[in-house]
Amino acid sequence: MKKITKSAPSRKSPRPLTRVQVRAAAGQRSRGWLITGGLTIPVALGRGGILANKREGDGGTPRGTFHPLRLWWRPDRGPRPRTHLPIRIIGPDDAWCEDPKSRHYNRPIHRSSAGEGDRLMRDDHLYDLIVEIDHNTRPRIAGRGSAVFLHLARDNFGPTAGCVAMTRGNLQRLLARIGPRTKIVIG
Repeated sequence: MKKITKSAPSRKSPRPLTRVQVRAAAGQRSRGWLITGGLTIPVALGRGGILANKREGDGGTPRGTFHPLRLWWRPDRGPRPRTHLPIRIIGPDDAWCEDPKSRHYNRPIHRSSAGEGDRLMRDDHLYDLIVEIDHNTRPRIAGRGSAVFLHLARDNFGPTAGCVAMTRGNLQRLLARIGPRTKIVIG
């Protein structure tokens, strides 16, 4: 496992936000708004919209209250962002287990030669910055959804597989203002 480091916010950095709200846009279930501390950020949501009964592969963004756990970051794609979250560098073998039959379900794994898992070091830029949240972690329930992150949006703001995605600038602004105790309320 790679070492997790604590980012040192600047002296002028405000205390982390206590709450972030994510809501679907009227008439567009795969688009929405992240609202917090004077910011209103457009976001892409799962193709299935916000769902209360999230299932693996349904394309839904889970409804609920979550906390950010850590930032996953690709140093080859940009400078280290300011954040109150622990930071983990993304390596070429890092992946996320999405197999409900695996004992590693909804956890980070090292990719084997068979290549299972959702590779975190992607050719596109979607996972250059990933905020891991505590969706389906305690307890982990097979089939209730995995790999739900805050990450970078596609250029056309196309739907995600269930994550909340935004532009790089907006995600960097958000990172500077959230910490492990920030509540992310979706729905």
